Amino acid sequence: MSLILGLETSCDETSVAVVEDGRRVRSSVVASQADLHGRYGGVVPELAARRHLEALLPTLDRALAEAGASPSDLDALAVTTGPGLAGALVVGLAAASSLALAWGKPLVPVNHLEAHAYAAFLDSTLQPPLVVLIVSGGHTGLAELTEHVRFRPLGETRDDAAGEAFDKVARHLGLGYPGGPVIDRLAETGDAGAFPFARALLGPASLDFSFSGLKTAVLYLTRDAAQRGETLRLADVAASFQAAVVDVLVEKAFRALALTGRKSLAVTGGVAANGGLRRAIADRAGVAGVAVHVPAAKYCTDNAAMVAGLAHFLRASGSVPRGPLRVDPSLALGGGKRRRGRAKGV
Repeated sequence: MSLILGLETSCDETSVAVVEDGRRVRSSVVASQADLHGRYGGVVPELAARRHLEALLPTLDRALAEAGASPSDLDALAVTTGPGLAGALVVGLAAASSLALAWGKPLVPVNHLEAHAYAAFLDSTLQPPLVVLIVSGGHTGLAELTEHVRFRPLGETRDDAAGEAFDKVARHLGLGYPGGPVIDRLAETGDAGAFPFARALLGPASLDFSFSGLKTAVLYLTRDAAQRGETLRLADVAASFQAAVVDVLVEKAFRALALTGRKSLAVTGGVAANGGLRRAIADRAGVAGVAVHVPAAKYCTDNAAMVAGLAHFLRASGSVPRGPLRVDPSLALGGGKRRRGRAKGV
């Protein structure tokens, strides 16, 4: 049996988890900062780092207690080292390094994006190969997982990630933060065809994403309506915007499946909890004969269980990175650098 404790502090969630054999979640504790950042309409990096400092040790104590584990029971520790907010990542790495040294345990650095993919393996018997669509607040991408911990990047976002667009549109509409859940709820009562927003598919051969133009289209729509003295039904705006995002995500995911010849798709990240996306993916998969794997909602958003889960498979495959540990806010899927060159935040 392998028992790994994971720490996740890449953005605004302080999380500690204990995972057995990469799949069985013994505990997963998340201290959210949503209320703190809600007043600003997005994550303030310095405030996030400070809150991580305050929350990390209580979260650690609770995770160990819920898992019924002590430090001596652990085989290793794991921590997110990128991508994310630099200050927040530093807090997590400093804490994990100190604990590993004090407890005499090895420390596994984990790529946050790859960890999102491994959320699909929690409480599951899922096996590679498969295509994974990662859709979160700061990241949108596609990759082929050819075997455990071997990622072949297929596409990434060129500007705003899907979750980022949700948050910015929600802020513009005065709906609060985080924007994804509130737009999803509002869209249930709206007309998705009310406003025919363009779908940025970027050409038939592209698996990259672009949502900045869609976000701007919503801004222009509401601004022009206000200038004409018109009142738009927000539920219709939300439903039309969400449909435009979902259509692109679904189309790109199934293009990736056709390109790779895979018949298994994992959808992970915070936006994977979106009801509209789940329904659209399931409908398309039923027609195409594709098996879809979506983690439980609690494992879609940032959490340490996915970090500990991936660490198990990194250790099992002998793929733990060597050398000095350092944070990398611009780390990409597969270990390269993200083209966007900027991390999550306001």
